[in-house]
Amino acid sequence: MSDHSAPPTNRPTNRPANGPTSGPTNGPTNGPTNRLGEETSPYLLQHRDNPVAWQAWGPEAFEIARRADKPVLLSVGYAACHWCHVMAHESFENPAIAAQMNQDFVSIKVDREERPDVDSIYQQAVALLGEQGGWPLTVFLTPDGEPFWGGTYFPPEPRFGRPGFPQVLARLAQVYAEDPDGVAKNVAALTSALASLSRNTGGGAIPPEAADQAAARLVQEIDPVEGGLGRAPKFPQPAILKLLWRAWKRGGEARHREAVELTLTKMCQGGIYDHLGGGFARYSVDDRWLVPHFEKMLYDNAQMLDLLTWAWQDGGDPLYAARARETVAWVLREMIADSDGSGATASGAFASTLDADSEGEEGKFYVWTTAEIDALLGDDAVLFKQAYDVTPAGNWEGKTILNRSRDPALKDAATEAKLAAARDRLLAARATRVRPGWDDKVLADWNGLMIAALARAAPVFDEPAWLTAAETAFAFVVENMTEGGRLKHSWRHGRPAHPATLDDYAQMCEAALALAEATATRGYLDQAEAWTQVLDRHYWDPEAGGYFLSADDTQGLIVRLKTAHDSAAPSGNGTMAGVHARLYYLTGKDAQRERAEATIAAFSGEFQRSFSALATLLNSNELLHRAVQIVVFGPRADAGTEGLLGAIHRICLPDRVLQLCEPGAEMDASHPAAAKGPVDGRATAYVCRGPTCSLPLTDPAELGRALAG
Repeated sequence: MSDHSAPPTNRPTNRPANGPTSGPTNGPTNGPTNRLGEETSPYLLQHRDNPVAWQAWGPEAFEIARRADKPVLLSVGYAACHWCHVMAHESFENPAIAAQMNQDFVSIKVDREERPDVDSIYQQAVALLGEQGGWPLTVFLTPDGEPFWGGTYFPPEPRFGRPGFPQVLARLAQVYAEDPDGVAKNVAALTSALASLSRNTGGGAIPPEAADQAAARLVQEIDPVEGGLGRAPKFPQPAILKLLWRAWKRGGEARHREAVELTLTKMCQGGIYDHLGGGFARYSVDDRWLVPHFEKMLYDNAQMLDLLTWAWQDGGDPLYAARARETVAWVLREMIADSDGSGATASGAFASTLDADSEGEEGKFYVWTTAEIDALLGDDAVLFKQAYDVTPAGNWEGKTILNRSRDPALKDAATEAKLAAARDRLLAARATRVRPGWDDKVLADWNGLMIAALARAAPVFDEPAWLTAAETAFAFVVENMTEGGRLKHSWRHGRPAHPATLDDYAQMCEAALALAEATATRGYLDQAEAWTQVLDRHYWDPEAGGYFLSADDTQGLIVRLKTAHDSAAPSGNGTMAGVHARLYYLTGKDAQRERAEATIAAFSGEFQRSFSALATLLNSNELLHRAVQIVVFGPRADAGTEGLLGAIHRICLPDRVLQLCEPGAEMDASHPAAAKGPVDGRATAYVCRGPTCSLPLTDPAELGRALAG
C-alpha cells in the first residue's frame, strides 16, 4: 500500500488549473442530509457544503443504508491530501455526480487520520482486489460494512487509463441491484482474506544478529548517489535508517553509517526540506529529493528529529544541528493546536498537518520566481540564487523549489550568516501569502512521537524549552484525551473523539518513558505501566500473541487487524516490544520482559519475507538483548551530576536505558547497580551491560570513554 495520496497511474505533469481551496469547498448544499457540518475533523468539514449527502462513519449511516437497501460508498482521505482535493473538486462538488451518488448510494466520508482502524481495513481490502492503495480511497460496501469492490482516485470522465467516476457509480449500482450472488461472492472472498490478516505468523525468539542480516541486505538498496531507498517516489524511511545506524554502532561498518549520512544530507539540503520555515515534507516525487509532495506531517518530522539527533551526537555535523533546531522552531511556531478555534489560546498539544495545496494549487505557498527573489533581496540575490538553485527557468513547472542539492556542504560562517538573513527576509514575505490549510486536530499517537523526540533531543542540544514543550503536550493528552482511564485517539476544539488504537498507547508509552528519562520523574514511568495494563486487557491476543490495532470493545469494525509492519510511522507492536523491554530494565519486573519476548515471538515467523517492514520490531529486539544501563547517583542540580549527564548525552547510544537516582530515590533491587551509590559524596555513574557494571565513574571524560568503548 502506498503511503501517500494516490495519483493516477499515469500522473499528468500539470495539475488541474482550478483545484479546490484548502478550506471548506463551495457549492450548493443538500440541506440537513449532509451531516459533516456536525464534525470536528477539518477534512470532513471541507466537504460539509458538497451537494453529496455525506454521512460520518457510524451506526446511523449504516442503518440508513439498510433501510434503503442501498450500497455504501466509503470515501477516505485527509486534509493535506492533494488528490483528495482534486477528486472533491472534480466529482463531489459536481451536482450531477453528487445526484448520482445520492440516488444510488449512502455516502460515508472518513478522515483516515481520525479513524486509522477503519482506513486500515479498507486499504487492505483494496489491496486484496489487486489495486494500488492510497488516498483518496473509494470503496463500495454492503449495508453491513462488508467491501465488495474499490479503488482510489477516479476522474470525472475516463482518463489516465481509469474509468470515469460516473461510469463506476452506474456499474456498481447495477451490480448491487442485479447481481446479489456476485456481490455475495466478492464479499465472502474479501472478508475471509481480511480475517486472515489478523492472524500473525509467530515463531521463536529473533536472535540479535538478525538485525545485522537485515542491515546487510537493506544497505544494498540505498541509492549510492542520492541516498534513500529505491527509486521515485522516495520516502524518508526513518525506522530503516535507524536500523542501519544501529548496525554501524554495533559492527563499525562504514557503509552503514555512510548510507544514513548520505540520505540525511540529501534530504536536509533537498527540496523536501523547507529551507525558509523548517520541517520536512512527506516525500519526494523524484529520486533526488527535489520535488516534494508539499504536505508536512507531524509524525515525519518527529522521526526526522530523532535521526538528526543521533547523527549530530556521533558526528557533530553542524548541518544536522541546524536542521534539528529549525524543525523544532517550525513545530513550536506553527504546529501548536488551538484550544477552541479562536486562535487566541494555544492548547500546548501538537497539530497534525499542513496541506500541500493553497489557492487550489499544490506547492504554491512554497515556490519562487527569479523576479520575486530579486525584488526582495536586491544586491544579496546573486549569492542566494547561486546557493539555492534559483534560475529564470526554475526547477519545477517554471518556478523554483529552494534547495542546496548541487553543493550541500555548508559555507563559511560569514556566508551562512548572509544566507540566513536572506532566508529571514523571504520567510517574512512568504508569511503574507495565502497559507496552506492547517489540520489542527490533536492525535495521541503523533503527539507521542513528537513528545518523545523532543524529550530525547532537548538535553542533547541543551534546549530546556523543548523539554517544557514536550511535558506540556504530554499533560494535555493525559488531561484532555482520557475518559474512564482510556485514551481517545483524536481531539479538536474541546472535543475528544474516537477510540484509541494500539498506536496511540504505544507512542504515548514511548513518550512517557522518554520524559521519565529526561526528568527523573517517577509519575511518567507509572503512567506508561498503567497504559500497558490497558493494552494487555483490551488489545492483546491471548491465542496467537501480539496486539490488535483496535480494542476488543471498538464498535463497527468487520475485523480487528494485527501487524508489526511499519508504515509511515513505527508499528504499534514493534514500539510496544521496546516499551516492555525498557520497562523491564527500569522496574525489574519479569512480566515486562516476558511480554516483550512474546510480542517479538508473535511476529518472528515473518522476518525472512518482511524484514524491511519489521525494522522497529528488530530495533526493539536489539534493545531487549543489548541494553546499556546507565545509572547516575546524585542530585540533579549538582554540577557534577550535570557534567555526567552531559557526557552521556553527547554520545549516541540507541540502546541506552538511563536512570538518575537522586538522594532518597528508590531503585529496583534487581538492578545490577542497585547496591552501588555515590563515591565520596560526588555524583557517580555506573555503566552496566548485562549483570556487570563498570567501576564508579565521577569524571565526565572518563565516563565518555567508557560509553564509547
